[in-house]
Amino acid sequence: MTQDLDSLEHEIRAALSAASDERALEAVRVGALGKKGSLSERLKALGAMSPEERKVAGPALNDLKNRIGEAIERRRGELREAALAERLRTEKVDVTLPARFEPVGTIHPVTQVMEEVIAIFGDMGFSVAEGPHIETDWYNFGALNIPPEHPARQEHDTFYFNPRADGTRMVLRTHTSPVQIRTMENQAPPIRIIAPGRTFRSDSDQTHTPMFHQVEGLVIDETTHLGHLKGTLEAFCKAFFEIDEVKMRFRPSHFPFTEPSMEVDIGCSWEGGELKIGAGDSWLEILGSGMVHPNVIRAGGLDPDRYQGFAFGMGIDRIAMLKYGIPDLRAFFEADLRWLRHYGFAALAMPSLAEGLSV
Repeated sequence: MTQDLDSLEHEIRAALSAASDERALEAVRVGALGKKGSLSERLKALGAMSPEERKVAGPALNDLKNRIGEAIERRRGELREAALAERLRTEKVDVTLPARFEPVGTIHPVTQVMEEVIAIFGDMGFSVAEGPHIETDWYNFGALNIPPEHPARQEHDTFYFNPRADGTRMVLRTHTSPVQIRTMENQAPPIRIIAPGRTFRSDSDQTHTPMFHQVEGLVIDETTHLGHLKGTLEAFCKAFFEIDEVKMRFRPSHFPFTEPSMEVDIGCSWEGGELKIGAGDSWLEILGSGMVHPNVIRAGGLDPDRYQGFAFGMGIDRIAMLKYGIPDLRAFFEADLRWLRHYGFAALAMPSLAEGLSV
């Protein structure tokens, strides 16, 4: 038995030494350790041996199997090092060659649409406000009148950091609404701001990604009412989709931070499978809005008996898909240059209402 195993080991090691590449090495491995390999067949024969024979043959076969496995991995490493050395020896770059011409880069559709949104609201007198991506529970939930038991606070929807020493946990902001609270704390009314930026939620499919972009708007003063909200959103949709007339529908809804709250739909058609905004008998939801809840105004340090206002929010990625016919949201984040060359925008063309947003 021992002599037979020594002979088998010598035979396998000779085949390993003769293997000149990984394909040949794999053939040796299969011939020895594969389902019908020489060593595997001997291991199968253990069942037919007597208990005394098995006590001797079993450990010897397993030791040989381990030694052969280690030898195969060592040989694999040697072959890979040799292949790399050969590539380094033969593959060279001529640094004296002239540089290749590269076309001018393009602007990502998210950046383009964000600039379009800023241009439109800037023309209406809104300024841009920003805030941190990592927020406290208070700014992301509590100050926005979101109760402790609200589903949005659950870990299946929100990215939480590890608990701090006091037991509280920071979060990746799930919306840009915390910017509204920070603005009210630091700026006296009248307030007219939009807050574009990245947001994060634990969701991923064709129309959702873990990181996405939103823009929210906030108006706070002593006289603003629901009519101003509707007029602002109608003017935005006309300018953004670059159409003269738009049909809009405001449906009652519920958001903790607004009262009353409304989902906003825009009229559209699907003629020939192509989406056309502003015409037709179909409806498409594009954003949420409402009058700012008194509790939110109070959390921002203002008196809700004196001040009131409206807020709205929409997904920048979503309205980019609608305007420019982009079918899958996940492609926005794949860094595919072919996709960018197809959907990208001229690097030096700045959106403006005077010259056209998407020229």
